[in-house]
Amino acid sequence: MSHADHPLPLPEDPLSDRQKLGWGLAALVVAGNMIGSGLYMLPVSLAATGSSSLIGWLVAAVGACTLALVFGALGRVAPKADGLSGFAEKGLGRFAGFQVSLAFWMACLVGNVAVAVAATGYLGFFWPVLKNPVAATLCNLALIWVATVAYIIGARTASWLAAAALVVGLIPIVIAVAAGAAAFDPALFAASWSPSGEPLLKTVPASLAIIFWAYLGVESAAALSHRVRHPAVDVRRASVAGALLATVVYIAATVAVFGVIPLSQLTHSTSPYADLAARVFGGSIAGVVAICAIAKTLGTIGGWTMMGGETARAAAQQGYLPSGFGSATKTPVVTPLLGAAFMSVIAVLSGQPTLGGQFNILVGVTSVLTLSIYAVCSLSLFRMAKTPGARVVAVLGLLFAVAAVAAAAPGYVLPTGGFVILMTVAWFVFLRKSGSRVDPEGRGA
Repeated sequence: MSHADHPLPLPEDPLSDRQKLGWGLAALVVAGNMIGSGLYMLPVSLAATGSSSLIGWLVAAVGACTLALVFGALGRVAPKADGLSGFAEKGLGRFAGFQVSLAFWMACLVGNVAVAVAATGYLGFFWPVLKNPVAATLCNLALIWVATVAYIIGARTASWLAAAALVVGLIPIVIAVAAGAAAFDPALFAASWSPSGEPLLKTVPASLAIIFWAYLGVESAAALSHRVRHPAVDVRRASVAGALLATVVYIAATVAVFGVIPLSQLTHSTSPYADLAARVFGGSIAGVVAICAIAKTLGTIGGWTMMGGETARAAAQQGYLPSGFGSATKTPVVTPLLGAAFMSVIAVLSGQPTLGGQFNILVGVTSVLTLSIYAVCSLSLFRMAKTPGARVVAVLGLLFAVAAVAAAAPGYVLPTGGFVILMTVAWFVFLRKSGSRVDPEGRGA
């Protein structure tokens, strides 16, 4: 690792405009990274909360749009920053940049395993043997390595894979919403409002960390800021557009599921939208839904594999990882291969008797870890902001992220705390000498 006395400066970007992503494609990557396993599997995870989870979706949507504005503002005040760690470093110094860099890389890896678990759940619609833990684990590993090969071919290949998969992935959602419109039962929706009978002030906040899993990816344009054509403007556009598109889809799909499928059946489902289609349109349409869901989740794995590779490359450029992980513009093959190896280990170690159990653990840990990163980025924006509006956005983003983490289950928070402690020890042992250069205005450089 580099032990320079200050952050490594970014050279002039040699990538041509043709090689970079416009805001439209970047917005599709953002939405594609969000609209995936979060939408396809979370109805099962939220069965305990019932249809009152609609309130949680609305709260999470407000938070996601606020965070989208945070990342958009960061793109304006620090257009040369290389990903989320660059934003954190410019506002808070190299220690914060190091923590965000490694935390986001780990979140990408753990979250990707959860996406693979969701894909396996829909494959189980055709091959019930995949409900067996061993078979499911082997399938998870296969999906991870297929997506890794796509990324090795090229970042734009992974981008187009994610964007194309978004279009395919919307097909089952359209079918599900149509099914909900045709067979929606207001009495069933009302009956599933609060299954536990506990007050919403207790159940909704407790489920917020799980719900927000579906919004992870709102930072994708910021994480790829180095590859966006005009980061000062396009990061904001892509982030907000992606979050709004995802919100519309989530609300419509949630109403459809809880208005058609009884909670007793939803709890045991591994492919809720295929089950929804089967109840209304029959088995053949359900098969189409399952196929499209599989394609979408595979595209999401590709998008998050790209996120992980780009984060590791940026970390190496900033001196947080060995230089072999990447240079200013190039991500070597060893980086995605090592990421795939880590994901393989996570997939094996996180195995549970059911796919739903494994999915919940991975989702909770990833959400808390990523919300913690969002909190650091919001704090960084507050320090760098030059306008009152940007500071207000930063405070709101920080409050939402902290509140969501505080409401999460302890089992999701403790792994994040342990990771931060481990990275702090690593910083003082290996990287403390690199320090933080403070500019004349008092900000970490």
